[in-house]
Amino acid sequence: MRKNIFYLTVIFTMILSACNEKKTETKGINPDNMDLSAIPGDDFDRYANGGWKASHPLKLSDARFGAFDELREKSQEQVKSIVEEIIAQVNEQGSNAQKIGDLYKLATDSDKLNAEGAAPVLPYLKKLNDVGSKQEITKVLADMARDGIYPFFSHFVGADDKNSDMNIMHIYQGGYLMGDRDYYLENDVKSNEIRTKYVELIEKLFALSGYSVEEIKLASSAVMKIETRLAQIASSREALRDPMANYHKIPLGKLAQLSPEIEWSAFFNAIGAKDLQELNVGQLNPVGEVSKIIKDCSLQDIKYYLCWNVINAAATFLSDDFSNANFDFYGKTLSGKKEQKERWKRAIDILDDCMGEAVGQFYVEKYFPPVAKEKMLTLVGNLKIALGERISNLEWMGSETKDKALEKLNTFHVKIGYPNKWRDYSGLALNSDRSYWNNILSSNNFAYEYMISKFNKPVDKDEWLMTPQTVNAYYQPTTNEICFPAGILQPPFFNTEADDVVNYGAIGVVIGHEMTHGFDDQGRQFDKEGNLTDWWTPEDAERFNEHAQVLVDYFDNIIVLDTVHANGRFTLGENIADQGGLQVSWQAYQNTLKGKEIPAAINGFTDDQRFFIAYASVWASNIRDAEILRLTKADPHALGKWRVNGALPQIDAWYDAFGITPENAMYVPKEKRVAIW
Repeated sequence: MRKNIFYLTVIFTMILSACNEKKTETKGINPDNMDLSAIPGDDFDRYANGGWKASHPLKLSDARFGAFDELREKSQEQVKSIVEEIIAQVNEQGSNAQKIGDLYKLATDSDKLNAEGAAPVLPYLKKLNDVGSKQEITKVLADMARDGIYPFFSHFVGADDKNSDMNIMHIYQGGYLMGDRDYYLENDVKSNEIRTKYVELIEKLFALSGYSVEEIKLASSAVMKIETRLAQIASSREALRDPMANYHKIPLGKLAQLSPEIEWSAFFNAIGAKDLQELNVGQLNPVGEVSKIIKDCSLQDIKYYLCWNVINAAATFLSDDFSNANFDFYGKTLSGKKEQKERWKRAIDILDDCMGEAVGQFYVEKYFPPVAKEKMLTLVGNLKIALGERISNLEWMGSETKDKALEKLNTFHVKIGYPNKWRDYSGLALNSDRSYWNNILSSNNFAYEYMISKFNKPVDKDEWLMTPQTVNAYYQPTTNEICFPAGILQPPFFNTEADDVVNYGAIGVVIGHEMTHGFDDQGRQFDKEGNLTDWWTPEDAERFNEHAQVLVDYFDNIIVLDTVHANGRFTLGENIADQGGLQVSWQAYQNTLKGKEIPAAINGFTDDQRFFIAYASVWASNIRDAEILRLTKADPHALGKWRVNGALPQIDAWYDAFGITPENAMYVPKEKRVAIW
């Protein structure tokens, strides 16, 4: 629900291994995945990943496919095998196994879904169409929130950014369902085409829901009118990256003045946040605009908009007509995919959403070896030492800020593999006799109750924000934690049989990346306790911003497609983390070599070269043009190619390893290279 607060970083790393007969020879790096005809200093991504790209053409269901996606597919296959074992046995009613099996069967029963058509969603639409006055809207919004549907704005319970030990209520801008405000505002050919296709989606799904031709036109007009107003007032994605600018803790009475058309006290009581006195309103103007929209628009227009939120939310859980129409816009138009993924893969994703830790408990028992956790603890310890050394030796930072940065580093909370305590799903009511959509609503209700139960209570710093089977990692500023789920710690991703330099070049950089998020343009604004506060001297803050601007300008000059440039400001945090992760992991590995002989070359690649080849293999990927444009607009990470060709030119050791000279296309003069962490 919340945007840009947990900094959930899409870290897709993979140490590529060869086929069995080459395992000893390659030791984690397969030369077949490279293109040795490319010049490393001109296009390192092609040099390191050209062979992989050629051997992994995009499937029709892919907008992008990379080393991460390959590993994610393996994780999905592993979960599928678990689910198949569950379904094949008799499970106790009410057990996690029974619920997992029933939900999976509902998700994959195409005959049942197609026979039901629009029927599962019609009672919900009737309830909304029966709303008789604007005074009822407050209750409607509360009811919809409990069902996991958020028209106009989103809200959630989470840590108070300035008192990180306590959970409070937060409100955040939202309500425009194309996903990014710029789709509504930009007037280039592509944006106009996207808006046209979005209107077609709205009209198609209203038609499938039984609305008349006249109602359909009125509905699409109302939806676009309301969503465009919400987008016009919304903060930009760049502005959302400033934690201070998105923190406005105010009393309930001030919220009532800001947005008087909603009865806020009644709303919060209805959702379970009783006796709320104050809350954080992330973006004031968008929340104020909601009230103006409710006042200005007709009740019927508002009902069309509310119905659209329900239809859009339900579409992927209804018949193929609904699901295919939804995919035609969100998959084909926005991402360039040609066909949907297999139904079983979509079902696995839903299990992760609805019962992620229950699935994770089975997953860890079957697929997570204790040795992986032990090795990760060693790596994390070595990376912390290296980052501490780098902080201590920074030339641009003063001693006062250094001391506080080191304090923050030394209080990192490290999570590896899986939670110490598993979530209880006994209160989740699933019934295979009901529709798939109605079971999803039950799951949403259950998740909402879990969230709202944390209101005005201390933050549980042992809670996990990802499931164990997730192929990803994250840094969370309000708990000052780094987390590496089991899904990312498995062969061929985390290769316990590869030589050390390969693991440092891949998973080591991931660890360093997440640690560096604690000191990127957002994370640096939170102290060791996770509180949003200014712990920097003014001089050091100014110097940080000067260094960061160099990175912003560098990425702003990258052309990702035709005349479209990367967004250096939007991707700054991830680019700082990539640069820092490389520097820190490189130093940590060099520390392990002190007093030892440098390992011999393998397949003609020196130890130093293998570090950077391993890093680049993390980002091996193919991608469609439409997805390049979508991700450049919506994703705070640079594209995979530029996490290689944009990050490595900032690293001095890369130049030494490959003999990069001013004649090479990727060369950046030493005095112009970014030096932050």
